[in-house]
Amino acid sequence: MSTAVLSIGSNLGDRLGHLRGCVEAFEPWLITVSDVYETAPWGPVPQDDFLNAIVLVSDPAATARDWLDRAHAAERAAGRTREVHWGPRTLDVDVIAVDLVRSTDPSLTLPHPHAHERAFVLVPWAQADRHAVLDGHGPVRGLLETLDTTGVRHRPDLELG
Repeated sequence: MSTAVLSIGSNLGDRLGHLRGCVEAFEPWLITVSDVYETAPWGPVPQDDFLNAIVLVSDPAATARDWLDRAHAAERAAGRTREVHWGPRTLDVDVIAVDLVRSTDPSLTLPHPHAHERAFVLVPWAQADRHAVLDGHGPVRGLLETLDTTGVRHRPDLELG
């Protein structure tokens, strides 16, 4: 069984619509989806706030590379372009973890090398799976105790399905 944690975010156009489209794309493998959170952008490029969520998926036949390919397909369907590093995005889908797979491949580093530093990943992940563990870093709830989470605003008025 291959289970993956995907972080999804959007800060261009119909942000909620892009997240909903992503969830629909992963529907065949969907375990659960977190609530929606609004966060300031990560990185040096000035841009609008993101809507973020976590999607937990499972497929007995999928590899880590399959999850990355599916993530890229969802991004393309949302009109994602990769012109500016850390720039605005219609949809960003990051593969955070796939079971206990470890990879140093530059195109798919697992677990995601910055997940333990990103409240916009960990807050929704802890909400979707209260027992979540980030391999090599420990329980997600414990990691959150070391981060400033004040910029991660819960948006219960927005639903993904």
